Amino acid sequence: MKKILVIEDEVLLREGVSEILTYEGFQVFEAENGEDGILSANTYLPDLILCDILMPIMDGYEVLNRIRKSEKTKLIPFIFMTALSERSDLRTGMELGSDDYITKPYTREELLSAIHTRLKKASEIESQRENELNELRDNIMHHLPHELRTPLNGMIGYGQLLMDYPQSYTHEELASVGKNIYDSSMRLYRLIQNYLIYAQLELKKKGSVEVVKLKSLDKICKSVAEEVAFGYSRLTDLKFTISEGVAFIGNSEFLKITEELTDNAFKFSLPGDKVEVGFSMEEGTFHLSVEDKGRGISSTDISRIGAYMQFDREYYEQQGSGLGLVITKKIVELYDGKLVIKSTVGKGTSILVSLP
Repeated sequence: MKKILVIEDEVLLREGVSEILTYEGFQVFEAENGEDGILSANTYLPDLILCDILMPIMDGYEVLNRIRKSEKTKLIPFIFMTALSERSDLRTGMELGSDDYITKPYTREELLSAIHTRLKKASEIESQRENELNELRDNIMHHLPHELRTPLNGMIGYGQLLMDYPQSYTHEELASVGKNIYDSSMRLYRLIQNYLIYAQLELKKKGSVEVVKLKSLDKICKSVAEEVAFGYSRLTDLKFTISEGVAFIGNSEFLKITEELTDNAFKFSLPGDKVEVGFSMEEGTFHLSVEDKGRGISSTDISRIGAYMQFDREYYEQQGSGLGLVITKKIVELYDGKLVIKSTVGKGTSILVSLP
């Protein structure tokens, strides 16, 4: 049974709405003013809130503001019941996060229609969120064990050889074994770091991140991209198209974005193919782009990128299926940015990050 909270100071109107909703099979809670309404919202956690605007003690705008600031109640659908019809009043409520308005006097059908529409939308969002979590859970269960075992097996295998035959290796062979152990260790280290970063990003909320004005972006970009290219022994394949610019984003987050996008480009392209890194400013927006001439990715593989990787339909192919790209998208979203991927199988991929 769905729960609805009715916040209304007019007794007859409140009781009338409650009677209608009770008859329709809803569990109804009533509050005669804003303060009682906020208390009831936190106590009963209703599936939807109906609230008047003009009330004593606390008006509906303040109720909505406090509802949206609370972690417990901020996602509850909220509908204003009001006699105010001026555009300025409607805009104020929408800016605070109201989902809909019902203008008094309203009919029974109008009331129920607004409620069912918002409950249906909330149900669809919850269902989508559950599907994303299930997909993410499945991806972790199927891919994480393999990703962990591969570098671990390399480290264990080479370590075992050194233990069993310590006198059998030349200095050159020991250096080669050491490098293989180091490479496997770094692969495992990066994997663990990415999962820790992803977990931290899941806990962060949009607008809660620290924003700083980053300058000298050309030096930051070049430094990170060259370090990645050096790791692939492909410094000569790296090309820059960079102009001056600034971005409002955390320093570590910007480094992570540049690193992951550049690494993806080298990982999925062959030695000799150019990887171009560039950025520019356009009408107050910072653009970072990374382009490669690699293999691209099929539309079938797009769905394997991750539960939260959903892009515009026109950008139907994209490159990379690791957690790094998922992390990049989540960082961009935290800073109110946009991530666009264009890819053609057999020809390459272009990734564009835009930050306000």
